[in-house]
Amino acid sequence: MNVILEFSIVPIGVGTSLSKYVAACERVLAETGLHYELHANGTNVEGEWDAVFAAIKLCHEALHQMGAPRLSTLIKVGTRTDRLQTMENMVMSVQSKLEKSG
Repeated sequence: MNVILEFSIVPIGVGTSLSKYVAACERVLAETGLHYELHANGTNVEGEWDAVFAAIKLCHEALHQMGAPRLSTLIKVGTRTDRLQTMENMVMSVQSKLEKSG
């Protein structure tokens, strides 16, 4: 099953600067070959369900290996069965409606 997922992992007990942990997770995602996009409050990723959730597990493992003793992860998941949808065509659909009303 294809999934579009948004997630944010927050290391706890590592101080206030989290960018090195975000960068480490982005490197993990790059190695998976999945399509993903970093944004200001998390990361969107799309692909097969098992591959996407395996990537999040790899991010957890990497951040724990960096010394983060605790992680809090927020995940939002979307699936469709009527057709294949990508992050790009979801955004394009909204943009086309904005153009029609503008």
